[in-house]
Amino acid sequence: MIQSETLELLEWNRLCQHLATFAATKLGATAARHLKIPDSQIQSEQLLEQTKEVYQLENRLTTGLSFEGIQDIGDSLERAERSGTLTGDELLAIATTLAGARNLRRVIDNQEDLPILTDLVADLRTYPELEQEIHRCIDERAQVTDRASQKLGEIRTDLRRLRSQITQKLQNILQAKSGAVQEQLITQRSDRFVIPVKAPQKDAIPGIVHDTSTSGATLYVEPNSVVPLGNQLRQIIRREQAEEETIRRILTELVAAVKPDLERLLAIATTLDLATARSRYSYWLGANPPRFIHREDKEIITLRNLRHPLLVWQQQHEQGQPVIPVDLLISPQIRVVTITGPNTGGKTVSLKTLGLAALMAKVGLFVPAREPVEIPWFDKVLADIGDEQSLQQSLSTFSGHIRRISRILEALGTGDLGLGTGEKEIPNPQSLIPITPYPQRGPHLPQSLVLLDEVGAGTDPVEGSALAIALLQYLANHAQLTIATTHFGELKALKYEDDRFENASVEFDESTLSPTYRLLWGIPGRSNALTIALRLGLKPEVVQQAKTQVGEATDEVNQVIAGLEAQRRRQETKAAEAQVLLQQAERLYKEVSAKAASLEERESSLRASQEVAVQQAIAQAKGEIAQVIRRLQKGTPTAQEAQQATNALNQIGQQYQPATPAKPKLGFMPKVGDRIRVPKLGQVAEVITAPDEDGQLSVRFGLMKMAVKLEDIESLDGQKAEPVVKPKPAPAAVTPPPQSVPEIRTSQNTIDLRGKRVADAEYILDKAISEATGPVWIIHGYGTGKLRQGVHAFLQQHPRVNNYEPAEQADGGTGVTVAHMK
Repeated sequence: MIQSETLELLEWNRLCQHLATFAATKLGATAARHLKIPDSQIQSEQLLEQTKEVYQLENRLTTGLSFEGIQDIGDSLERAERSGTLTGDELLAIATTLAGARNLRRVIDNQEDLPILTDLVADLRTYPELEQEIHRCIDERAQVTDRASQKLGEIRTDLRRLRSQITQKLQNILQAKSGAVQEQLITQRSDRFVIPVKAPQKDAIPGIVHDTSTSGATLYVEPNSVVPLGNQLRQIIRREQAEEETIRRILTELVAAVKPDLERLLAIATTLDLATARSRYSYWLGANPPRFIHREDKEIITLRNLRHPLLVWQQQHEQGQPVIPVDLLISPQIRVVTITGPNTGGKTVSLKTLGLAALMAKVGLFVPAREPVEIPWFDKVLADIGDEQSLQQSLSTFSGHIRRISRILEALGTGDLGLGTGEKEIPNPQSLIPITPYPQRGPHLPQSLVLLDEVGAGTDPVEGSALAIALLQYLANHAQLTIATTHFGELKALKYEDDRFENASVEFDESTLSPTYRLLWGIPGRSNALTIALRLGLKPEVVQQAKTQVGEATDEVNQVIAGLEAQRRRQETKAAEAQVLLQQAERLYKEVSAKAASLEERESSLRASQEVAVQQAIAQAKGEIAQVIRRLQKGTPTAQEAQQATNALNQIGQQYQPATPAKPKLGFMPKVGDRIRVPKLGQVAEVITAPDEDGQLSVRFGLMKMAVKLEDIESLDGQKAEPVVKPKPAPAAVTPPPQSVPEIRTSQNTIDLRGKRVADAEYILDKAISEATGPVWIIHGYGTGKLRQGVHAFLQQHPRVNNYEPAEQADGGTGVTVAHMK
């Protein structure tokens, strides 16, 4: 099957082996080695989301996901379902697996933003009661415990008592017959307690001989007095074994009853382990998550700095050569790319790298390329790479290629997706992913990736070239993308006949006679055979003769290609220099932005501290004013005290009033004889007349005189001239208003009318108002409100009252009215 052949040609199994080393469980490693390739884009996207979420989760956790305790219990579940009795080790493995799965679910449930993993473990059943029952009956040595049943406890009590009796009797015999025994030792042979007796002294201790030493000098004898106790001991041991078997059978039946849930638990644990292995392998590769694109939407295949994962492994673990990345940027209209260039230049490696990248994206792995990674989802990856020459099948190189290409064309038409499944059945992680057919996007386009190495090689060059052209034209109509390597020059011209074709080449350094393994786009490779032959010492006349055989046209084409390559190298050099400048500019921008942010933060901090200082100053000034007021309110204020209070208030105002900013320094004023500069004319001139009231003055430079305005000149050190201000007519003298006296409540300007009738209150009010020189505080209280209404009515019609208002809350609020005089 061509798909399986393609996986073998791309060395997919090696990559799966590398992936398996990152798995934490035996099941995960087995699933990684037999990795199944999804049949739909939906499945691939689900696997990628799993990998992303595990990647995100492990970045949050200090120790990563732990799969401790999870074991492969699949065979035990099968035997339990078939009424077999599980051993203590198998039951203990089931209990630890349940605990490990519960711990995994707890870790995932405690995290946020993990919808795929949370949904995966949502239905996970871990049966804690089954785990507790197993631990109650089976100890850490996988033995049935005494507490498993009352009967077993009683049997083991009898066993301990009987063993103690046998040991005591044998100990007495050893002491009594010490001369006949080989050493003071009690041991067992065939579950019978025996003592070592010297062979010549066997009649001294009559009994049953169960074993003999290698030399024959020692006999292991069970004395006759102990034989009945030994027989009784064996009967009790059989009862113990039967009871243990019963307990394990009961536990096995409990396991068999929940076998479907335990199988699903096993599949979920395997899925999580496989996703974790994909995440850890992707992190190790320095890979990035791919995005599946739709070329019919005019999206470009973008794979920058793409590295071959097997070569990365070889470099890290096998001390291989550094990996040279390739860039693949393929426009949406391109269907066929032909790669040309010398042998050993990296053409085949480029094919395999792209093929592995497509498969890695399908199985949910990140792709070892720089972000963004954008690649189509290929339903088939088909390859003809290498030499399929076979002596047994009488196949030549050409025949082998044609056989494989025929299978590729058949697969394009029949939808062959056969995959090897391996020898062992394992829980399939993809069974937990819903299979949904991918919706068609407009007209159906073929979604296959075809990789052809040395297309048309191995036969007559003319016929091989014609066959290669026909094959690539066919694939342009029947495959999403085809990458083909070739040495045929005729294939280079397809780009200029059909816009679905593109050329690429592997770079070759003629100075070192070695490839650079870089992939160049848009430029076909040129033949370097003659140049290499000349540099390696072949006679120049032979090389020259070969050039004449090739023809002038080919030589001119090679010269054109060489010129294009040189131009490309110059552009790449300039692009690299521009990139360096861009990085420097970005670094400077970051530094300036950081300094600006620091200055803004400092300014904000200073402003906040200034606001705090102002508020403190205001609070202090209010406190000092309040002290002045309280001093005035203590007794009868005199005019001298009022004047002192006024002075104190003025001092407080001057103390806390912001300082008047200094006037900016004025510019210069030109005088006769000064030398000034006229920027508009670019001349230095001498002042002849001083500026008039309109700001004009006469200057001279050379033999010329002219009038200029003050705003058009400046001093030699760059100062602008001071503008002329026209004098304004003096305004009429205005008598300044008398200095206001602060309104301070004292006993002299406060009238208490509480308890008075309105008529009596009006008389007192009229007298107080006529004598008042400032505001009057009238205390009328709350009461029924009639006294307040009468006071307000009187104040409203009094000719000396300008206005009235309720007093401050501290002075009585609405129970006191303040009347202001005109």
